[in-house]
Amino acid sequence: MKTTEIRIMTSGAFTAAYLALIPRLEQLTGKKLVTAATSIGTGENSIPNRLRRRESVDVVIVADSVLRGFIQEGLIVADSYTRLARSAIGMAVRKGAPKPDIGTVDALTSTLLQAQSIAYSASVSGEYLTHELLQRLGIADRVLPKCRRIEGGERVGAVIARGEAEIGFQQISELLPVPGIDHITPLPPAVQKLSIFSAGVAATSSDSDAARAVIVFLSSLAASESIKNSGLEPIEKH
Repeated sequence: MKTTEIRIMTSGAFTAAYLALIPRLEQLTGKKLVTAATSIGTGENSIPNRLRRRESVDVVIVADSVLRGFIQEGLIVADSYTRLARSAIGMAVRKGAPKPDIGTVDALTSTLLQAQSIAYSASVSGEYLTHELLQRLGIADRVLPKCRRIEGGERVGAVIARGEAEIGFQQISELLPVPGIDHITPLPPAVQKLSIFSAGVAATSSDSDAARAVIVFLSSLAASESIKNSGLEPIEKH
């Protein structure tokens, strides 16, 4: 039975763009958009676990590799898979604090070694930082002990703004909306990690036609300006 609502789960990187587009999506579909998640999250309330519990949802927007995994699990309708945007990683400091130089790989390495405390996300940017970048720079043993993984869907920028970490790393689109921080973007090109964020219709959707209409719009030229303004690079399909 179709409902008057469309339920959306999105990871943090696409949240700002999605929120800006809600009025147009509601006008397009004639339905009210209900935001069920604005972060991939961790633990029992994470998007993966909520989908595996067969929670009712229509559209899911997450990192491409994660969405592909959901398709393999039968949680997302395979032929609805759509790439929406590319996302780069940035570094944040508390507003008014000195801005360390990360313009080159050597400068980034020096900043990481000198920082007293480092916050990173529980999603793709944090996985890259702790499992690839620090090892590639040859400083993992010296830097990992002062790193803190931010759980529960909280933004890294919020932790930085409270002064609980000196520097923090997350997708640029997740740093931009947070008050109380300054951001330095992006990481040096030689060590930057571009992530794709993609959308799909959930297997539990009660209105797959409306869900597909949302995804078509999000991948269209009409949505590109809001996506760009959020700090992402749109992948336009239409």
